[in-house]
Amino acid sequence: MAEPLKNLYGQEIPHRVADMISNASPIFDRQRFLDYVLPEYDGLELMPRGWHMADGLKHALPEDYETAIDILLASLPPARPPVAETSATADREGNTLAPFIFMPHTFFVARYGLNHFDASMRAQYELTQRFTAEFSIRPFLQQFPERTLKVLRGWTEDSSEHVRRLVSEGTRPRLPWASRLPAFQKNPEPVLSVLELLKDDPSLYVRRSVANNLNDIGKDNPDHLFETAERWLKNASPDREWIISHALRVAIKNGEPRALRLIGFGSKPQVSLSDINITPDVVTEGDSLAFSVTINSKVPASQSLLIDFVVHYLKANGSSRGKVFKLTRMELDGKQSVTVGKRISLKPMTTRKHYAGEHRLELLINGTAYPLGSFSLVTEDKPQVQAILPEAK
Repeated sequence: MAEPLKNLYGQEIPHRVADMISNASPIFDRQRFLDYVLPEYDGLELMPRGWHMADGLKHALPEDYETAIDILLASLPPARPPVAETSATADREGNTLAPFIFMPHTFFVARYGLNHFDASMRAQYELTQRFTAEFSIRPFLQQFPERTLKVLRGWTEDSSEHVRRLVSEGTRPRLPWASRLPAFQKNPEPVLSVLELLKDDPSLYVRRSVANNLNDIGKDNPDHLFETAERWLKNASPDREWIISHALRVAIKNGEPRALRLIGFGSKPQVSLSDINITPDVVTEGDSLAFSVTINSKVPASQSLLIDFVVHYLKANGSSRGKVFKLTRMELDGKQSVTVGKRISLKPMTTRKHYAGEHRLELLINGTAYPLGSFSLVTEDKPQVQAILPEAK
Protein backbone atom coordinates (compact mmCIF):
# COMPACT_ATOMS: atom_id res chain seq x y z
CA MET A 1 0.00 0.00 0.00
CA ALA A 2 1.29 3.45 -0.91
CA GLU A 3 2.61 5.54 1.97
CA PRO A 4 0.21 8.33 3.00
CA LEU A 5 1.21 11.70 1.59
CA LYS A 6 1.20 13.25 5.04
CA ASN A 7 4.13 10.98 5.96
CA LEU A 8 6.12 12.68 3.21
CA TYR A 9 5.23 16.02 4.77
CA GLY A 10 6.68 15.52 8.23
CA GLN A 11 8.09 17.87 10.83
CA GLU A 12 11.05 18.73 8.65
CA ILE A 13 8.68 20.78 6.45
CA PRO A 14 7.88 23.49 9.04
CA HIS A 15 11.60 23.79 9.73
CA ARG A 16 12.35 24.19 6.02
CA VAL A 17 9.60 26.79 5.63
CA ALA A 18 10.96 28.68 8.64
CA ASP A 19 14.52 28.58 7.32
CA MET A 20 13.48 29.71 3.84
CA ILE A 21 11.54 32.74 5.06
CA SER A 22 13.96 33.78 7.81
CA ASN A 23 16.81 33.71 5.25
CA ALA A 24 14.81 36.19 3.16
CA SER A 25 13.90 38.54 5.99
CA PRO A 26 15.03 39.03 9.62
CA ILE A 27 11.56 40.41 10.38
CA PHE A 28 10.10 36.90 10.22
CA ASP A 29 9.89 35.43 13.74
CA ARG A 30 11.17 31.91 13.04
CA GLN A 31 10.84 30.60 16.59
CA ARG A 32 7.34 31.95 17.05
CA PHE A 33 6.30 30.15 13.86
CA LEU A 34 7.75 26.82 15.03
CA ASP A 35 6.34 27.18 18.56
CA TYR A 36 2.88 27.66 17.05
CA VAL A 37 3.07 24.91 14.41
CA LEU A 38 4.95 21.95 15.90
CA PRO A 39 2.90 20.99 19.00
CA GLU A 40 -0.22 20.02 16.99
CA TYR A 41 1.45 19.10 13.70
CA ASP A 42 1.72 15.31 13.95
CA GLY A 43 -1.98 14.87 14.70
CA LEU A 44 -3.08 16.55 11.47
CA GLU A 45 -3.67 15.16 7.97
CA LEU A 46 -1.92 16.60 4.90
CA MET A 47 -4.19 19.52 3.99
CA PRO A 48 -4.87 20.54 7.62
CA ARG A 49 -1.09 20.69 8.09
CA GLY A 50 -0.97 23.29 5.33
CA TRP A 51 -3.75 25.35 6.91
CA HIS A 52 -2.13 25.08 10.34
CA MET A 53 1.17 26.39 8.96
CA ALA A 54 -0.70 29.23 7.25
CA ASP A 55 -1.96 30.27 10.66
CA GLY A 56 1.61 29.96 11.95
CA LEU A 57 2.75 32.34 9.22
CA LYS A 58 0.10 34.82 10.38
CA HIS A 59 1.60 34.69 13.89
CA ALA A 60 5.20 35.09 12.72
CA LEU A 61 4.96 37.61 9.85
CA PRO A 62 4.31 41.35 10.16
CA GLU A 63 0.69 42.32 10.82
CA ASP A 64 0.54 44.32 7.59
CA TYR A 65 -0.59 41.84 4.94
CA GLU A 66 1.18 43.42 1.98
CA THR A 67 4.47 43.55 3.89
CA ALA A 68 3.98 39.88 4.78
CA ILE A 69 3.38 39.01 1.13
CA ASP A 70 6.53 40.85 0.07
CA ILE A 71 8.52 38.74 2.53
CA LEU A 72 6.94 35.47 1.36
CA LEU A 73 7.60 36.27 -2.30
CA ALA A 74 11.18 37.30 -1.55
CA SER A 75 11.75 33.85 -0.06
CA LEU A 76 10.69 31.96 -3.20
CA PRO A 77 13.16 30.10 -5.45
CA PRO A 78 13.05 30.48 -9.25
CA ALA A 79 9.87 29.34 -11.00
CA ARG A 80 9.51 25.73 -12.06
CA PRO A 81 10.34 24.91 -15.69
CA PRO A 82 7.60 23.70 -18.06
CA VAL A 83 6.24 20.28 -17.14
CA ALA A 84 7.57 18.73 -20.35
CA GLU A 85 11.09 19.58 -19.16
CA THR A 86 10.55 18.02 -15.72
CA SER A 87 11.30 14.35 -15.12
CA ALA A 88 8.87 12.15 -13.20
CA THR A 89 10.97 12.49 -10.06
CA ALA A 90 12.14 16.07 -10.40
CA ASP A 91 9.54 17.33 -7.93
CA ARG A 92 10.81 15.02 -5.21
CA GLU A 93 13.69 15.82 -2.93
CA GLY A 94 14.56 12.67 -1.02
CA ASN A 95 11.24 11.54 0.42
CA THR A 96 9.69 15.02 0.43
CA LEU A 97 7.13 16.30 -2.09
CA ALA A 98 9.08 19.43 -2.91
CA PRO A 99 6.40 21.78 -4.34
CA PHE A 100 4.14 21.12 -1.34
CA ILE A 101 6.50 23.20 0.77
CA PHE A 102 4.67 26.23 -0.64
CA MET A 103 1.20 24.97 0.31
CA PRO A 104 1.08 27.07 3.53
CA HIS A 105 2.00 30.15 1.49
CA THR A 106 -1.04 29.70 -0.76
CA PHE A 107 -3.31 28.88 2.18
CA PHE A 108 -2.09 32.07 3.90
CA VAL A 109 -3.31 34.03 0.85
CA ALA A 110 -6.65 32.20 0.83
CA ARG A 111 -7.34 32.77 4.53
CA TYR A 112 -5.94 36.27 5.08
CA GLY A 113 -5.79 37.95 1.68
CA LEU A 114 -9.39 38.57 0.63
CA ASN A 115 -9.26 42.20 1.71
CA HIS A 116 -6.09 42.77 -0.33
CA PHE A 117 -7.10 41.72 -3.82
CA ASP A 118 -4.22 43.09 -5.90
CA ALA A 119 -1.49 41.89 -3.53
CA SER A 120 -3.12 38.46 -3.36
CA MET A 121 -3.37 38.15 -7.13
CA ARG A 122 0.30 39.08 -7.40
CA ALA A 123 1.16 36.45 -4.80
CA GLN A 124 -0.86 33.71 -6.49
CA TYR A 125 0.67 34.53 -9.85
CA GLU A 126 4.11 33.81 -8.38
CA LEU A 127 3.12 30.91 -6.13
CA THR A 128 1.38 28.93 -8.87
CA GLN A 129 4.71 28.84 -10.73
CA ARG A 130 6.29 27.05 -7.74
CA PHE A 131 3.39 24.91 -6.43
CA THR A 132 -0.19 25.69 -7.47
CA ALA A 133 -2.68 28.37 -6.50
CA GLU A 134 -5.72 26.34 -7.55
CA PHE A 135 -6.90 26.11 -3.93
CA SER A 136 -6.23 29.71 -2.92
CA ILE A 137 -7.86 31.28 -5.99
CA ARG A 138 -11.24 29.78 -5.11
CA PRO A 139 -12.21 32.10 -2.23
CA PHE A 140 -11.57 35.03 -4.59
CA LEU A 141 -13.78 33.45 -7.27
CA GLN A 142 -16.50 32.99 -4.66
CA GLN A 143 -16.33 36.51 -3.21
CA PHE A 144 -15.19 38.55 -6.25
CA PRO A 145 -16.17 36.43 -9.28
CA GLU A 146 -16.12 39.11 -11.99
CA ARG A 147 -12.98 40.83 -10.74
CA THR A 148 -11.12 37.53 -10.41
CA LEU A 149 -12.28 36.23 -13.79
CA LYS A 150 -11.03 39.44 -15.41
CA VAL A 151 -7.55 38.73 -14.01
CA LEU A 152 -7.74 35.09 -15.11
CA ARG A 153 -8.71 36.05 -18.65
CA GLY A 154 -5.54 38.11 -18.85
CA TRP A 155 -3.51 35.18 -17.56
CA THR A 156 -4.69 32.95 -20.43
CA GLU A 157 -2.09 34.75 -22.56
CA ASP A 158 0.75 34.46 -20.03
CA SER A 159 4.02 32.90 -21.16
CA SER A 160 4.03 30.48 -18.19
CA GLU A 161 2.04 27.30 -18.67
CA HIS A 162 1.71 27.08 -14.88
CA VAL A 163 -0.15 30.41 -14.86
CA ARG A 164 -2.35 29.42 -17.80
CA ARG A 165 -3.17 26.10 -16.14
CA LEU A 166 -4.25 27.94 -12.98
CA VAL A 167 -6.96 29.66 -15.03
CA SER A 168 -8.52 26.31 -15.85
CA GLU A 169 -7.67 24.28 -12.76
CA GLY A 170 -8.70 27.01 -10.33
CA THR A 171 -12.14 27.42 -11.93
CA ARG A 172 -13.01 23.70 -11.92
CA PRO A 173 -16.44 23.48 -10.26
CA ARG A 174 -15.58 20.14 -8.61
CA LEU A 175 -11.83 20.41 -8.06
CA PRO A 176 -10.62 17.43 -5.96
CA TRP A 177 -9.48 18.27 -2.41
CA ALA A 178 -11.07 21.72 -2.70
CA SER A 179 -14.37 23.37 -1.88
CA ARG A 180 -16.81 23.36 -4.78
CA LEU A 181 -17.89 26.46 -6.66
CA PRO A 182 -21.72 26.33 -6.39
CA ALA A 183 -22.29 29.41 -8.54
CA PHE A 184 -20.36 27.83 -11.42
CA GLN A 185 -22.07 24.48 -10.86
CA LYS A 186 -25.38 26.29 -11.36
CA ASN A 187 -24.19 28.41 -14.29
CA PRO A 188 -20.92 27.30 -15.95
CA GLU A 189 -20.95 30.01 -18.62
CA PRO A 190 -18.30 32.18 -16.88
CA VAL A 191 -15.98 29.18 -16.69
CA LEU A 192 -16.63 28.22 -20.30
CA SER A 193 -15.70 31.76 -21.35
CA VAL A 194 -12.14 31.30 -20.02
CA LEU A 195 -11.85 27.71 -21.26
CA GLU A 196 -12.68 29.02 -24.72
CA LEU A 197 -9.42 31.00 -24.58
CA LEU A 198 -7.42 27.87 -23.67
CA LYS A 199 -8.90 25.23 -25.96
CA ASP A 200 -5.93 25.41 -28.35
CA ASP A 201 -3.22 25.99 -25.74
CA PRO A 202 0.17 24.63 -26.88
CA SER A 203 0.78 22.87 -23.54
CA LEU A 204 -0.65 19.40 -22.84
CA TYR A 205 -0.42 20.30 -19.15
CA VAL A 206 -2.95 23.08 -19.75
CA ARG A 207 -5.10 21.12 -22.21
CA ARG A 208 -5.46 18.26 -19.73
CA SER A 209 -6.76 20.74 -17.15
CA VAL A 210 -9.23 22.16 -19.68
CA ALA A 211 -10.52 18.64 -20.33
CA ASN A 212 -10.86 17.93 -16.61
CA ASN A 213 -12.73 21.19 -16.13
CA LEU A 214 -15.17 20.31 -18.91
CA ASN A 215 -15.63 16.88 -17.37
CA ASP A 216 -16.51 18.58 -14.07
CA ILE A 217 -19.01 20.82 -15.85
CA GLY A 218 -20.66 17.81 -17.48
CA LYS A 219 -21.47 16.24 -14.10
CA ASP A 220 -23.81 19.14 -13.27
CA ASN A 221 -24.60 20.51 -16.74
CA PRO A 222 -24.34 17.76 -19.38
CA ASP A 223 -25.97 19.91 -22.06
CA HIS A 224 -23.23 22.54 -21.67
CA LEU A 225 -20.59 19.82 -22.01
CA PHE A 226 -22.11 18.32 -25.14
CA GLU A 227 -22.82 21.70 -26.77
CA THR A 228 -19.26 22.85 -26.11
CA ALA A 229 -17.81 19.60 -27.44
CA GLU A 230 -19.97 19.86 -30.55
CA ARG A 231 -18.85 23.44 -31.18
CA TRP A 232 -15.17 22.74 -30.52
CA LEU A 233 -15.13 19.75 -32.86
CA LYS A 234 -15.66 22.01 -35.86
CA ASN A 235 -12.28 22.39 -37.61
CA ALA A 236 -10.65 20.88 -34.54
CA SER A 237 -6.96 20.06 -34.44
CA PRO A 238 -5.90 16.63 -33.10
CA ASP A 239 -4.97 18.32 -29.81
CA ARG A 240 -8.43 19.82 -29.44
CA GLU A 241 -10.04 16.50 -30.40
CA TRP A 242 -8.06 14.94 -27.54
CA ILE A 243 -9.44 17.55 -25.10
CA ILE A 244 -12.99 16.69 -26.16
CA SER A 245 -12.47 12.94 -25.94
CA HIS A 246 -10.90 13.27 -22.48
CA ALA A 247 -13.66 15.64 -21.32
CA LEU A 248 -16.31 13.17 -22.44
CA ARG A 249 -14.67 10.15 -20.79
CA VAL A 250 -17.20 9.73 -17.97
CA ALA A 251 -20.15 10.21 -20.32
CA ILE A 252 -18.59 7.74 -22.76
CA LYS A 253 -17.99 5.23 -19.98
CA ASN A 254 -21.62 5.58 -18.94
CA GLY A 255 -22.75 4.92 -22.50
CA GLU A 256 -24.34 8.35 -22.99
CA PRO A 257 -25.67 8.28 -26.59
CA ARG A 258 -24.84 11.94 -27.28
CA ALA A 259 -21.24 11.46 -26.13
CA LEU A 260 -20.85 8.32 -28.22
CA ARG A 261 -22.16 10.13 -31.30
CA LEU A 262 -19.68 12.97 -30.80
CA ILE A 263 -16.71 10.58 -30.90
CA GLY A 264 -18.07 8.57 -33.83
CA PHE A 265 -19.60 5.57 -32.02
CA GLY A 266 -23.25 6.58 -32.04
CA SER A 267 -24.61 3.88 -34.33
CA LYS A 268 -26.38 0.90 -32.78
CA PRO A 269 -24.11 -2.11 -33.35
CA GLN A 270 -25.31 -4.76 -35.78
CA VAL A 271 -23.53 -7.70 -34.20
CA SER A 272 -24.07 -11.01 -32.46
CA LEU A 273 -21.94 -12.74 -29.83
CA SER A 274 -20.67 -16.31 -29.83
CA ASP A 275 -18.06 -18.55 -28.16
CA ILE A 276 -18.41 -16.84 -24.76
CA ASN A 277 -15.96 -18.21 -22.21
CA ILE A 278 -15.55 -17.22 -18.54
CA THR A 279 -12.87 -19.21 -16.72
CA PRO A 280 -12.91 -20.28 -14.02
CA ASP A 281 -16.59 -20.05 -13.18
CA VAL A 282 -15.70 -20.14 -9.47
CA VAL A 283 -12.83 -17.89 -8.41
CA THR A 284 -11.27 -17.20 -5.02
CA GLU A 285 -10.62 -13.63 -3.93
CA GLY A 286 -6.99 -12.84 -4.66
CA ASP A 287 -6.99 -14.83 -7.89
CA SER A 288 -8.13 -13.74 -11.35
CA LEU A 289 -10.45 -14.90 -14.09
CA ALA A 290 -10.47 -14.43 -17.83
CA PHE A 291 -13.24 -13.97 -20.33
CA SER A 292 -13.30 -14.07 -24.11
CA VAL A 293 -16.05 -13.58 -26.65
CA THR A 294 -16.34 -13.50 -30.42
CA ILE A 295 -18.13 -10.53 -31.97
CA ASN A 296 -19.74 -11.26 -35.33
CA SER A 297 -20.83 -8.61 -37.79
CA LYS A 298 -24.40 -9.05 -39.08
CA VAL A 299 -24.13 -6.54 -41.94
CA PRO A 300 -21.92 -6.16 -45.03
CA ALA A 301 -20.83 -2.61 -44.13
CA SER A 302 -17.93 -1.70 -41.84
CA GLN A 303 -18.83 -0.61 -38.28
CA SER A 304 -16.99 1.59 -35.79
CA LEU A 305 -17.17 -0.10 -32.38
CA LEU A 306 -16.29 1.15 -28.91
CA ILE A 307 -16.06 -1.92 -26.68
CA ASP A 308 -16.03 -1.91 -22.88
CA PHE A 309 -16.95 -4.50 -20.28
CA VAL A 310 -18.88 -4.29 -17.02
CA VAL A 311 -18.37 -6.25 -13.81
CA HIS A 312 -21.46 -6.16 -11.60
CA TYR A 313 -19.84 -6.34 -8.16
CA LEU A 314 -22.01 -7.49 -5.28
CA LYS A 315 -22.68 -5.15 -2.39
CA ALA A 316 -23.26 -6.12 1.23
CA ASN A 317 -27.06 -5.94 0.86
CA GLY A 318 -27.09 -8.35 -2.08
CA SER A 319 -27.67 -5.75 -4.79
CA SER A 320 -24.96 -5.10 -7.36
CA ARG A 321 -23.19 -2.13 -8.85
CA GLY A 322 -21.69 -2.16 -12.33
CA LYS A 323 -18.12 -1.00 -12.82
CA VAL A 324 -17.20 -0.17 -16.43
CA PHE A 325 -13.71 -0.98 -17.74
CA LYS A 326 -12.24 0.08 -21.08
CA LEU A 327 -11.47 -2.69 -23.55
CA THR A 328 -10.87 -1.57 -27.15
CA ARG A 329 -11.94 0.42 -30.19
CA MET A 330 -12.03 -1.12 -33.63
CA GLU A 331 -13.36 -1.07 -37.15
CA LEU A 332 -15.29 -4.30 -37.75
CA ASP A 333 -15.44 -5.10 -41.44
CA GLY A 334 -18.59 -6.43 -43.01
CA LYS A 335 -19.36 -10.04 -42.04
CA GLN A 336 -16.10 -10.14 -40.07
CA SER A 337 -15.70 -11.87 -36.70
CA VAL A 338 -13.20 -10.86 -34.03
CA THR A 339 -12.44 -12.28 -30.59
CA VAL A 340 -11.81 -9.98 -27.62
CA GLY A 341 -11.15 -10.72 -23.98
CA LYS A 342 -9.57 -9.66 -20.74
CA ARG A 343 -8.12 -11.01 -17.51
CA ILE A 344 -9.75 -9.55 -14.39
CA SER A 345 -7.91 -9.39 -11.08
CA LEU A 346 -9.91 -10.02 -7.91
CA LYS A 347 -7.20 -9.09 -5.45
CA PRO A 348 -8.39 -7.27 -2.31
CA MET A 349 -8.51 -3.48 -2.79
CA THR A 350 -8.72 -0.55 -0.41
CA THR A 351 -11.20 1.14 -2.77
CA ARG A 352 -13.55 -1.83 -3.29
CA LYS A 353 -14.68 -4.52 -0.86
CA HIS A 354 -15.45 -7.89 -2.41
CA TYR A 355 -18.43 -9.97 -1.32
CA ALA A 356 -18.89 -13.67 -1.99
CA GLY A 357 -21.58 -14.66 -4.45
CA GLU A 358 -22.56 -14.46 -8.09
CA HIS A 359 -21.16 -11.58 -10.18
CA ARG A 360 -22.46 -10.79 -13.66
CA LEU A 361 -20.37 -9.77 -16.67
CA GLU A 362 -21.54 -7.69 -19.62
CA LEU A 363 -19.99 -6.40 -22.80
CA LEU A 364 -20.79 -2.80 -23.80
CA ILE A 365 -20.65 -2.11 -27.53
CA ASN A 366 -21.37 1.51 -28.46
CA GLY A 367 -23.22 1.78 -25.16
CA THR A 368 -25.45 -1.27 -25.78
CA ALA A 369 -25.20 -3.98 -23.12
CA TYR A 370 -24.71 -7.66 -24.08
CA PRO A 371 -24.82 -10.21 -21.23
CA LEU A 372 -21.81 -12.54 -21.10
CA GLY A 373 -22.69 -14.67 -18.07
CA SER A 374 -21.54 -14.82 -14.48
CA PHE A 375 -18.94 -16.18 -12.09
CA SER A 376 -19.02 -17.04 -8.40
CA LEU A 377 -16.58 -15.31 -6.07
CA VAL A 378 -15.41 -17.11 -2.92
CA THR A 379 -13.98 -15.10 -0.06
CA GLU A 380 -12.35 -16.49 3.07
CA ASP A 381 -14.36 -16.44 6.31
CA LYS A 382 -17.15 -14.43 4.74
CA PRO A 383 -20.75 -15.63 4.24
CA GLN A 384 -21.98 -15.74 0.67
CA VAL A 385 -24.24 -12.86 -0.34
CA GLN A 386 -27.35 -13.80 -2.28
CA ALA A 387 -27.40 -11.60 -5.34
CA ILE A 388 -30.51 -9.60 -6.13
CA LEU A 389 -30.64 -10.00 -9.89
CA PRO A 390 -32.82 -7.80 -12.09
CA GLU A 391 -35.71 -9.42 -13.86
CA ALA A 392 -35.08 -10.35 -17.47
CA LYS A 393 -36.54 -7.93 -19.95
